[in-house]
Amino acid sequence: MSSNFFNQIAQLDFIGNLQLTITKGVGNNLIVSVLLNNDNCNDNAKNSIPPLLFNATAQELDKKLIQQISSPIQIVSSVMVDMELFLKQMEKVKKQSTKEKEKTEKTKNDKQSKDKKYEDTMLKVNKLEKEGKFREAWIKVPESTEFPQKVDEIRKRKSQLSAQFSNPNLFGTIEQETASKPH
Repeated sequence: MSSNFFNQIAQLDFIGNLQLTITKGVGNNLIVSVLLNNDNCNDNAKNSIPPLLFNATAQELDKKLIQQISSPIQIVSSVMVDMELFLKQMEKVKKQSTKEKEKTEKTKNDKQSKDKKYEDTMLKVNKLEKEGKFREAWIKVPESTEFPQKVDEIRKRKSQLSAQFSNPNLFGTIEQETASKPH
């Protein structure tokens, strides 16, 4: 007795474990269950793929079994490989997304921190200006290199402050002195 069944199985293009279960059926029939399982595929959806079932005589199975299983086995194998590739790609995307989210969050936090620092500094500048300490206020105005998005605002603020201390009001000083002396 010579059979080429295993040679034909070996020629099938599949990845995984091909499981054949053969049970005696009614009369001369055999019930054959063919299931492909790929342990490398971690998607649980693979468990939803049903086995191929055949209920036929041994002679019918000898003639048509390989023909009947070859295409479905190759399709199922390909689907499981694609499922695993998809899962790996999704994992990669998820990691990239997490990195991008962390990067965006860090950038957002840095910007908020920088904005707060700028606002706090400008509050000090305003306080010094109200106290009449224009030179100190001018010195406290942050450098435009530190806050490049606020360059125009910083220049304007510095020029406002420098205008208040660079042109001393000699007449006002004289008037105050004369107003305080009795005539």
